[in-house]
Amino acid sequence: MIPRIPVSVDLVVLTVRSQQLSALVWRRDRPPYEGRWALSGGFIKLEEDLPAAAARVLAERAGLPGAPVHLEQLQTYGYPDRDPRQRVVSVAYLGLAPDLPASTEAHMSWQPVDELTAMAFDHRRIMLDGVERARAKLEYTPLGAAFCPPEFTVAELRRVYEIVWGRPLDPRNFHRKVTKTEGFLAPTGHTTTRDGGRPAMLYRRGPAVLLHPPMLRM
Repeated sequence: MIPRIPVSVDLVVLTVRSQQLSALVWRRDRPPYEGRWALSGGFIKLEEDLPAAAARVLAERAGLPGAPVHLEQLQTYGYPDRDPRQRVVSVAYLGLAPDLPASTEAHMSWQPVDELTAMAFDHRRIMLDGVERARAKLEYTPLGAAFCPPEFTVAELRRVYEIVWGRPLDPRNFHRKVTKTEGFLAPTGHTTTRDGGRPAMLYRRGPAVLLHPPMLRM
C-alpha cells in the first residue's frame, strides 16, 4: 500500500524594519513546541497547486492578503522526523516584503532573524535557508527593491543591501552601480527630503530581471 504523506507549505517572509532583517512568525500556543516561534504555514488542499497554496497561506495564515510580496519556491523539506506527530513534507516559499504591519488578527509578528534562535520544528533551518537565498538574490537580481516602498531613494536601497548582507557599502560606488546598471532602477522625476539633507531622487524598480554585471557581496 502506498503511504499517504501530508504536504504543507511554509513561508519564510522577510522584511527590513528598525534597521534589522526580520521574519514574519507566530508563537505556538499548543504542543508540540508550545511557546516557540514558528513560520506561517498550512496543508495543501486537493484542488490547489503549490503557488496557489502559498498565496492562500500568505493571505490567510500570514495575514497579508493582497500585499506586495515577492514569492518564490525555496526548497522542499522531507526528512522523516521533522514533525514529531507524523511524517510531513513541506514545500517552503521565500517572501520578500516592504515594511508592512504584521496582522494582529492572524497573531503574526515581525521578529529580528538574529533573535530567532529557538524555533518550532525545523523552521530555523528553513528560515536560514531563506535568508541565504535572499542574500544571494540581491547579488544578481534587482529584488533588493522588494524590501522598499514603491518609490525609494538610492540611500534607502543601500541600507537594505547593508542590512541583508550584514556589511557596510561605499555610498558612492553603490550609487554609481545601481544607477548605471541597465534596467535596475527607473527614475520617477520626484524628490524627497525624508533622508535628511538635500532633496534625493526617488526611483522605482526597473524592468531588469537579472543584473549585468552582478553586485559583489564580499
